[in-house]
Amino acid sequence: MNVGLGLPINDPAQLLTWARRADAGPFSALGLLDRLVYDNPEPLVTLAVLAGATSRVRLQTEVLIAPLHNTAILAKQAATLDRLSGGRFTLGIGTAGREDDYLAAGVDVHRRGRRLDQQLASLRRAWSGKPFGVGSGDGVSLVSPVPVRPEGDGVGPIGPAPVRPGGPEVLFGGFVPAVFERVARWGDGFLGAGLGPQWMDMAFRDVERRWELAGREGRPRLVAQVNVALGPETVLAEARKEMGDYYAFTGRPEHMLAGLLTTSAAIRDVVTAFTGIGADEVMLYCWASDPDQIDRLADAVA
Repeated sequence: MNVGLGLPINDPAQLLTWARRADAGPFSALGLLDRLVYDNPEPLVTLAVLAGATSRVRLQTEVLIAPLHNTAILAKQAATLDRLSGGRFTLGIGTAGREDDYLAAGVDVHRRGRRLDQQLASLRRAWSGKPFGVGSGDGVSLVSPVPVRPEGDGVGPIGPAPVRPGGPEVLFGGFVPAVFERVARWGDGFLGAGLGPQWMDMAFRDVERRWELAGREGRPRLVAQVNVALGPETVLAEARKEMGDYYAFTGRPEHMLAGLLTTSAAIRDVVTAFTGIGADEVMLYCWASDPDQIDRLADAVA
């Protein structure tokens, strides 16, 4: 079982320490969440810095809110990060739904799904080295909409070419049917967060079923994410505060806090349970900045 770490967001200066210690340990990946109107580091910039501080561990967004981004620039950023990391970048991608993020970016929150679908076609096209149509994937912005020209009528290609043919690995996050369809059509796998093994099992099976119906070869990569904090009460209190602040927008932060795992036994049990339903990787998302958690978590899952 591959076990990764979701990086805390409240102290960006600590992230180099987290990355170096994780890279020297047993962990498979480092993940970083995305928000715009929030006090978190921008994930693509941050992961580029962490790529230079590591040599083994994978780097992934969990998940990047793609509709907030200009498609052509996102294609170039993702391919560049893939090259700089030696192919260690995974683009976890989704839409989210927090209206303040979309208002700040000047993008219509109600058309985010349509926008993402347009972006996916353009991203795959750019990563394959084909010409990038002018305005591709950016025709639904509230700011200066640009009509999409016919395929091939535009500029391109956009480099650099990614290490992985066709682009970096793409995982989709979310639990609505449209997400599972995107995995089957455009993605390499699925990233599920916030559900226990029983409910995640149903999501995994739905993703696999749609993958087969789409005629895809092999199987989708399945990743589960769970919230954790391990250490003395000061660490746990920090984690609860940070997590509660982050999920306050839901109006029910206590619901998410109830799923925070704070003992080695509970973390081992959930990793075992996710393994049992076919997860290829479990991401342990950490909400407190103490890097000593890395060693505690390594011991917990050893």
